[in-house]
This record gives sequence, structure tokens and C-alpha cells, in this order.
Amino acid sequence: MPVARRMEDPDAGSPVLSMQQTESQPSAGRMLGDELRRCREERGYTLKEAARVIRGSTSKMSRLERGESPPKARDVYDLARFYRLNDQQMQLIEQLLVQTNNNQWYDQYADVAPDYLRRLIQLEGQADQITTFENQVVPGLLQTPEYAEALVRQVMPTASPDERAGIVRLRGDRSKHVLGRIRLIAFLDETVLDRPRGSNEVMRAQLKHLLHVAETNKVHVRLIEKTSIAPPFPITHLTFPDGQHSELAYIEQVRSAVYVTKKRALDEYRKLMSDLHEVALSKEDSMEMLKKAIEQYRDR
Repeated sequence: MPVARRMEDPDAGSPVLSMQQTESQPSAGRMLGDELRRCREERGYTLKEAARVIRGSTSKMSRLERGESPPKARDVYDLARFYRLNDQQMQLIEQLLVQTNNNQWYDQYADVAPDYLRRLIQLEGQADQITTFENQVVPGLLQTPEYAEALVRQVMPTASPDERAGIVRLRGDRSKHVLGRIRLIAFLDETVLDRPRGSNEVMRAQLKHLLHVAETNKVHVRLIEKTSIAPPFPITHLTFPDGQHSELAYIEQVRSAVYVTKKRALDEYRKLMSDLHEVALSKEDSMEMLKKAIEQYRDR
């Protein structure tokens, strides 16, 4: 049976790009506004005519096209229908709308989300598939609030109650903005089930949540047996529908993160994730192992 290769720690000279701070880039809201203006002008409509479509004034329409006011999804879709956009144009508009809304919601967590995490959240809003491997905890996108709270207490014992609450809310909001929209494949080392994060009730509820989300078409949970060779650190691989870079890998560390973007390194991480597909238990066997773990926490 194929096995996942062991890899060197990402800090040990790998051709990776360390990103401690958020890269400056054009505002997604401004880019969306520019695209809406271009579509309007190509079709010969005035600001006043477009404003009627969104039930607003010309100033509202002008602010939308300049990226100065938060776009409402209803308004954007109404304009897209009015302009009779084709599938390719609609895809671009939708991507910019998702990115714009994604930027808005996580700005409120600037005090508890470091720059490297904010960058990941932004990328999650643009991705069409996320594949993640965890060997210590349930992936953040699949954590229950109680599990997240217990985990934060363990790894950040000096954090204030407000800081802990903010981190937990952030994880919950991340899940709401990602789950159901894109395909998520989560590989979990079997030992994650044996590491208590909180009480038995918390663990049982968390594992039941994994069972529940795994029943959807967008979330796939696969367990890696402890006897299989797997990476010694968590890895997240994201793919994107288009753009200059169609994929990247993300390796989170204690106080920083590494974003892998160079082809040679990406080839290695992509192969590593592909090998995990080979060694992972089937969906049926993974769900059976989860059910047994749930019962074990009931009996403790």
C-alpha cells in the first residue's frame, strides 16, 4: 500500500515564501465596482438607469462603482441580470463579491487574528477547494464552539476571556463563510480522536459534528490510522479557479505561518496530499471509527 512520505520541517530550508504580514493589494470592493461600471458603460446605460435596478439613487450607484460602500449581494445580482452577463462575466462578479464580503467580515477580528491568519481567511474566500491534514486537533473549519474554547484555553492560558471569546467567534464565522460553498477534504490522524480538548461531553459533541458535516456533499472527512506514515505537521492545500497562482500550500507554526508558492515545493506538498488519499480510510471506515470514538467518550 502506498504511504505518505515524511518531509522535512518547513523551516529547514524549503523553497517557501514566509508571509508574516498581509500583502497590499487592490480592494476587492473597488475591483468589483470597476467591473460593474465597465459592464454598464459597455451596454450604454446611465448611472440613473442602473440606479433604478437597485432601487437607489445615482449617488448610491456611483458609490457602489467606486467601491466606497459595501455591496449588497441582491444589488449585484440584480445588476448582473439587468446587464445580461454571460457565464464567464458572472463568475468574475461572484468571485469579487465573495472576496469583498470576506474582507468585510473578518476585519472586526483584527485584535485577535494575526496577519498571517487574516491572509489565510482571505484566501479561503477565493478558493474552490481546500484539502487539510491535521495530526493534533480537529481542523479549525470543523470545530464546534465548545471544542474551540477548550483548545484556546489549553494553548493560550494567559488570554483574557474577551480574547478567547473573540477567537472562538472568529472560527465560527470562518466556518459559516466556507462550509457549503467550496469542497473541503479533511484528513485527520486517528490520534486526534484520542486527544481530549475539554470534557467528554465536548469531545462527544465535536465528533458528532464531524459525522454530521461528513454527510454533506461538500465536506469529506477521512481518518489516517496511527500505523500509517503521515506528515509530522499540519498542512493545508488550497486551489483556486483561476488567476496567476492556481494553488498554494499553508503550514501554520506557533507564531507564524509559511505560504508555499514555488513550483518545486508545491509539487512535493501536492504529492504528499495525494499520498494521504491513498492511505486514508474509506468514508465508511472513517465514519465507523468516529462512531466508536463517540461511544468511548460516553463510557469514560
